[in-house]
This record gives sequence, structure tokens and C-alpha cells, in this order.
Amino acid sequence: MSKQSNSDYLNQAKQEEKEQIVDKNKHSEGETFVEEVEFKSKLSKKPDERLYVSKINKPAKYKEDGNFLQNLMFQFSKDNTSGMGAQLAYYFLLAIFPLLIFLLTLVPLFQIDQEMITQFIRDYAPADISSMLEGIISDVMENSNGGLLSVGLIVTLWSASNGMTALMNAFNVAYDVEDNRNFLIAKSLSIVFTIILAISVLLTFVLIVFGEQIGNLMFGIIGLDEQFQTIWNLVRSLLPVLLVFIVFVVIYTTAPNIKLQIKAVIPGAIFTTIAFLVASWGFSFYISNFNNYSATYGSIAGVIVLILWLYITGVIIILGAQINAILHKRSMKKKRQKENANNESTV
Repeated sequence: MSKQSNSDYLNQAKQEEKEQIVDKNKHSEGETFVEEVEFKSKLSKKPDERLYVSKINKPAKYKEDGNFLQNLMFQFSKDNTSGMGAQLAYYFLLAIFPLLIFLLTLVPLFQIDQEMITQFIRDYAPADISSMLEGIISDVMENSNGGLLSVGLIVTLWSASNGMTALMNAFNVAYDVEDNRNFLIAKSLSIVFTIILAISVLLTFVLIVFGEQIGNLMFGIIGLDEQFQTIWNLVRSLLPVLLVFIVFVVIYTTAPNIKLQIKAVIPGAIFTTIAFLVASWGFSFYISNFNNYSATYGSIAGVIVLILWLYITGVIIILGAQINAILHKRSMKKKRQKENANNESTV
């Protein structure tokens, strides 16, 4: 065998080994990752920066060995987070009314009066949104008929799940992972997430409205003193927040097409829970005190305010997924570096 043929054989072997390493990095435990594409029509002016093509074919700056905030800004730009937030707001808007119908169908099971629902909305929602939702609730409650498992309600639940489907797609973009799940499996997951969200909303409502009565009943039977009553009031205030956090943990863990451990999504869930509560309170305070959308938009002010709030919510949820994705990618990178170092040491 000639030296040239030996050299060709070694080069071919090295190339195959390199391809196996690349393939191993691209396929992890059954997942297939989407490779980042370099931006070719423009070069970065800094040597430690690289430009990649974003989802809208714009340049997204990536700083090598950048800190967490810089990586998050790159992810935000590359994934077109503002555009996906607008898309989520659209799907949420289409899903929120079927979801309301589904929730109002469950209300009789808890024997909740309609006036309590409308008062709850008046207390926690901006005036423009509350007036619109109250009209919808009154119309649905007065004209609804049929059982919980009626065909119409199943269709309504199917329509409401479209918002969760869009959310699952956004999570896959954040993790740069392909979604090869069967349509029925993906749709079933989105319906399950919708039901979980609906139940959590109902439980939050029950805790806020009936928490005091539940405490009086519970402590009245057991016979505990007022100190335990004070503890229950504190727990009752924290339970809705904990419930929101658990919902985000479940969705962040199971919605993306990638195997994740619960501890891997806790940072994003904490961020989303805090940011969602703060943003909702701040937005409601701003709408109620510093702006009058009714004077600008007239009768459609409630819809405009609702879309804006859904957009902010969508961006926050996507940011939580991107935080988890960055931490996951860093963890996988360290794991691969460790495996490569071990392989080199054995060779």
C-alpha cells in the first residue's frame, strides 16, 4: 500500500470520526438540533463576535465567551422573540374566549355565583378589559346548556388549545430542537396543558374568593387558635403564586421536544412567575391610572388592552424558556467537553 493511499485512508478515518462527533452533538437522546447559520452578507466588526441568521433573516450578534445576559440578548434577537410574542398574543386572543367558555362550564361544579366572578374580574383586571369580559361571561352563563362532555365543549377545548400549541412551538425554537412529534400527540399535549391551566385558574379563583371561608371551616372543626388562622391567611396568599409557579414548571418541562429534568427548568419558571405577576400588576396599575385607551380607541379599547397584555405575557413566557435553554446548552457543552477530554485521555 503506497504512502499516498495510507494518507488518504487516515484522512478519511479522521473525517468519519469528526462526522461522528458532530452527529453525536446534533443528536442527543433522540433529539435533533437545528444548527445555527452564519450571516454571510455582513461581517462583524469585532474579532470576538460572530453574526448568525435570525428567524427573520436579520443578523444576530453572538459574543464568544459572553456572559449570561449577552447570550440571552443573542437568543432574544436570533429567535425573533418580539415577533413570536406577537404571534402568541394572536393565538392567545383566539384561545381565551373558548377557554372562558370551558371554565364557565366548570363553574357550576364549584357552585360559584356569577356575581362573584364579575366582582373578581373588577378587582383584578383593568376597567377596559373587565367590562368586556363581564359581557362575555353574562352571555355564556345565560345561554349555555348541555353537559360537561358535550361535543360543543370538546370542540371549544380543541380551539382553546391552539394557544398552547403556539407556545410549544416557541419553546422548540428556544431550544433549537426539531419537533418530530406526531400531530395527535402534540395536540393531545396542548389540550392537557390547556386543562391544567384551566384548573389552576379555577383553584386560584377559589383560594382568593373562598379562602377565608375555607379557613374558618377548617379551623372551626379542628378547634385551632387564632395563630393558626394567621398562618392560613399567609399560606392562602402564597398558594396562588405557588400554583402559577408549578404550572410553569410543568409546561417548561414537558412542552419542548426535548428531555428535561425538573431542576433544569426551575430558573426560568421562577423568572416567569415573578415577571408575570409584576408585569400584570404594573400593567393594570398603568392602564387604570395613567392612560385612557377608551378615549383613543373607543369601543374596541378593551380588545387593544387585552392584546397588549397578552403580548407582554407571551414575551415573558418565551424569555423564561430561553433562560432555561441557555442554561441547558451550557450544561450540554460542559458535558461534551468532559466526554471529549476523557476520550482523548483513553486514546
